[in-house]
Amino acid sequence: MTHVPPPAEELALLDHELARLDARRLQLLNRRAWLVNVLRTPAGPAPFPAAAVRPAPGPSGPPAAPAHGAQNVLLVLGGLLLTVAAIAFTLFSWGEMGIAGRSAVLAAVTAGTLVAPALLMGRRLPATAESVAALALVLTVLDAFALHAVAAPDTDGLAFAAVASAVLAAAWTAYGLLLGRLRVPLPSAVVAGQLPLVLTAWAAGASAAGFGWALAATAAADVAVALWGRGTAVRITACAGAWLTGLTALALGLGLSVTSAGPVGASGAGALLLAGAAVALLGAWRAPKGTAVLAGAVAGLAVVAAVGGVLRTPLPWDWAVAAYLVCGAALTVALRLPAPRPVIRGLLGASAAVVAGAVLWAAPAVAAAVLGPLSVLSDIWSGAPEGFRDALGPSTPWPWSGAAPVVLAMAAALAAVLHVRWPRVFPEGGRRAAAGASASVLGWGAALALLAVADAPYAVAVAVELLLTASLLALAAGRRTGVLAVTWLVCALVGAASAGLLALAAEPATYAVYGSLTVLFAAGAARSRSAAVQSLLACGSVLSAIAVAAAAGASLGWTAPHTALLLLVVTAVTVFLGGRLRQPATALSVELAGAFGAVPAVGLALTDPPVLALVLGLCGVLASATALRPERRPVAGYAAAALFVAAAWVRLAASGVSDPEAYTLPVSVAAFVVGHRRRRGDPAASSWVAYGPALSMTMVPSLVVAWADPHWLRPLLLGIGALVVTLVGARGRLRAPLVLGGSVLALDGLHELAPHVVQVFDALPRWAPPALAGLLLLAVGATYEQRLRDARRVRESFGRMR
Repeated sequence: MTHVPPPAEELALLDHELARLDARRLQLLNRRAWLVNVLRTPAGPAPFPAAAVRPAPGPSGPPAAPAHGAQNVLLVLGGLLLTVAAIAFTLFSWGEMGIAGRSAVLAAVTAGTLVAPALLMGRRLPATAESVAALALVLTVLDAFALHAVAAPDTDGLAFAAVASAVLAAAWTAYGLLLGRLRVPLPSAVVAGQLPLVLTAWAAGASAAGFGWALAATAAADVAVALWGRGTAVRITACAGAWLTGLTALALGLGLSVTSAGPVGASGAGALLLAGAAVALLGAWRAPKGTAVLAGAVAGLAVVAAVGGVLRTPLPWDWAVAAYLVCGAALTVALRLPAPRPVIRGLLGASAAVVAGAVLWAAPAVAAAVLGPLSVLSDIWSGAPEGFRDALGPSTPWPWSGAAPVVLAMAAALAAVLHVRWPRVFPEGGRRAAAGASASVLGWGAALALLAVADAPYAVAVAVELLLTASLLALAAGRRTGVLAVTWLVCALVGAASAGLLALAAEPATYAVYGSLTVLFAAGAARSRSAAVQSLLACGSVLSAIAVAAAAGASLGWTAPHTALLLLVVTAVTVFLGGRLRQPATALSVELAGAFGAVPAVGLALTDPPVLALVLGLCGVLASATALRPERRPVAGYAAAALFVAAAWVRLAASGVSDPEAYTLPVSVAAFVVGHRRRRGDPAASSWVAYGPALSMTMVPSLVVAWADPHWLRPLLLGIGALVVTLVGARGRLRAPLVLGGSVLALDGLHELAPHVVQVFDALPRWAPPALAGLLLLAVGATYEQRLRDARRVRESFGRMR
């Protein structure tokens, strides 16, 4: 058996083990510090001292934690206090001493702090040496401040600061190289090196271009240090400085290029941008992968801004986007440059960004051309407008010039070239197909934008949109799947919708466009090899045919209820085609689209009850024809029965019949006989199919009339009949008689008892209903589990019924 020590003994063992682990960790930390010192020292390192591991304290005393964190905190606090003291001395106590005292104090303190780090490093105190070195650098800055205040008070402050920053950068560089193991001086020298040129430009009152060149030169120096500097900290600092100064210089150059009114000013700004691009390329050539891609992209954008800024000066502002787009497309020559692959990717990314920006600029023109015809819905068949823009409505402004379709066409051509010849520098991975899809969308959008920009005649615009739709449908139907097929299909559907809206302005155009769309969609569905595309195009053909039927009714001058009969012709054709099509998915789509056409037919006939009854009856006939096929029978059979019953009810209501039983009972008896024979031939048949239509044909209209009947005979007879039906359904385990009879019985009883219930509630005191409700809730809660079991039994029994 395993021995488990008492808690006190186990606690002592755990403390002893933790102390041993802490001692081992201290030994490893000392070894790591020695190895780091070896890697940073150019000369041969001193032998590592023997590991002085203190014996692990016993359980009675906790181990001492390493003091490196506390040491660093103390050194930082000490350096800060000395720096604050030096600043305070220079600012407030400087005037109390003579010139000799001042010089002696500054020379002694600065010399001592500069020499001390070397001595501290010899004694293997690197952290203390770094702290003192940082203090020494601060003191040199104070020396420069004091020198300006005493020796050259009349010198311009900015000019002196520029010279002082240059001298300090050089001095700190020499100091850092002399004491190579210190980490503070060289990065500090890089930081100081950011100031001389900028301060010089400021002191000289330079223009924005002068500041840009100063920043560009500083960025170039930073790039050189980042590429060939000594130490990781130096390179990181120089890289950060290069990004800051370089991007600022490029921003100044871009602002000058955009605001220049002539080619001379644009050329000067372009030279600055090209210089920044050269610096970025220099850094990208040897930079890591991610940085190289980003720097290459910045360089590419700078080149586009430089050259495009010169090209756009003689052009109107609307065409400036085209000039920049040409420059962005020209960046694709980077594929032939003998440059590192990340740099090429960055340049191509810049090209893609320029093209994307140009496309976004032109996209509103395409959106206006596609969505503008929505305004026609407010004035259908008002007459063909003169031009395409008139069909867009007066609320649609048109600020775009002819540059929008040109920009889209250029972007489409570039995407098409990429689709045909994909660059090897990028893995294809579906991007080639995406380029082809982009070319298709951009070309389609360019054509629509050209129609709007040129304000093409109305007939020409309709014909062109219809031709574009036909071409895209042919392309989409010729492919099975893929990005291109989906893109062509979506563009075709959007174009068809836009052309259809545009055609509603004139009656002949409506017939021409929707008739053509019916044929085009049907031909595309027949040609397509994809089941999904076939279904979608078949639905489009049916919907276009419904639009033609509705237009025919309007042209004939028929009222809305009579036009509904024309819509049912399309539904009848879909029922016929559903039984002839080979593809089940396509057949189902066609039938569903036809059923959708029956919905507006019913809506149009609502204002004329006799026609509504006829429409419902015809829908029932079509549903019955659909139910002849076994795979449609479960759904279409119920729909047919419901439609026939609804048609009968509407017909009785439209005829003003006050005693519907005289008409419904014979039909119910006949339907009951048919249902009974069906049950005898097929015992598994549902009672809803066999008896549901017969029972609802009589009971529902009688219930509606009974609710409005002030006499007692009809509700009594209806209640007796409903009770008999309910009992028969319960005895025969038939769901339809049980549900219909019980529902009618409950509603009939509620109608008869409602006045008495109201009188009883009026006679009760106000507190009685809440009290009764509370007692009911308590009773249900107390027997909750039993009620659940009863409900499950009822549900199971109901589920076993037919």
